[in-house]
Amino acid sequence: MKKLISVLLLLCLVSLPLISLGDANVLNVYNWGEYIDKAVITNFEKEYGVRVNYSLFSSNEEMYTKLLSGASYDVLVPSDYMIERLLKENMLQPLDKSIVNNLDGLYEGVTNLSYDPDNTYSVPYLWQSVGIVYDTTKIDPAKMEEKGWSIFLDPEYDGHTYMYDSERDAFMVAFKALGYSMNTENSEEIQAAYEWLRQMDKAVHPAYVTDEVIDSMANGEKWMALVYSGDGAYILSENEDMGFCAPQDGTNIAVDAMVIPANASNPELANRFIEYVTRYENALMISSEVGYASPLTAVLEELSGEGGDYEGNDAYMPRAGYEKDEMFHDNETLKKQLSELWIKVKLHE
Repeated sequence: MKKLISVLLLLCLVSLPLISLGDANVLNVYNWGEYIDKAVITNFEKEYGVRVNYSLFSSNEEMYTKLLSGASYDVLVPSDYMIERLLKENMLQPLDKSIVNNLDGLYEGVTNLSYDPDNTYSVPYLWQSVGIVYDTTKIDPAKMEEKGWSIFLDPEYDGHTYMYDSERDAFMVAFKALGYSMNTENSEEIQAAYEWLRQMDKAVHPAYVTDEVIDSMANGEKWMALVYSGDGAYILSENEDMGFCAPQDGTNIAVDAMVIPANASNPELANRFIEYVTRYENALMISSEVGYASPLTAVLEELSGEGGDYEGNDAYMPRAGYEKDEMFHDNETLKKQLSELWIKVKLHE
């Protein structure tokens, strides 16, 4: 009987993926809120016989502060500019490409990124652009396309506008409307952008909001709003009167990517999780659930194509290869300066 039990135990162990035991059966993941299909986590736990501790952050800076406090996670999902900072400060470890070996299907828009061109340290998770969701029964699409970001200066929309309460995104709008780089450090350009935003505040008296903009626009409470494209995709899917515009002035293209901190306690399982999330079927579930664009070409084609969840949805697919579009770079001095000026805009100073 003991021999039979030993054989059965051996067979059970052989059937599981080869991972170290002990603390290695727990994976600590730190991600944005409402940014995954929970079934992906459950299925990963079942496939590998492990437990996932899944924690949430609301900003890159919150995540960064947590890391500086000594917190240890196995997988993080920061944005591009924060990955740039983490690499500068040697806070990440390279991926194990013998495990994460399924990156051939990445879409060209998320390859050869400046902060990690060879995906040595990161794998794109989801990506997005910033644009304007607007009520097509109130604003002519032709007018929206013609005016671009300058539509936020039109007093015709006074009281009917949401502005996302983020200094980097708001100043991006002003910089692009003025023809500047959103990473500019030129003091005159920064001052001009501040004046542009003051003019916007006086012209349309926007409501400054964050995630509440999603349901509010889906319910048609305002005529236009600055939004992330993934949220825009959801709004358009809920309200057929809504349209989406990524102005020709240029916009922010942002990539959130999976990385492994240098102090991760379980890097092997972290690599397996990253490989798992990057599989077609799991990437499809995540992108379909949250509305943000997948980094996989096949998933993008599936969801935006005929019969896909986001067929005909202008907000789902971010623009790629447009020369006026940019990504944010890590610049703490610029961010602090913009933050101080943004407070003044909202105080109507």
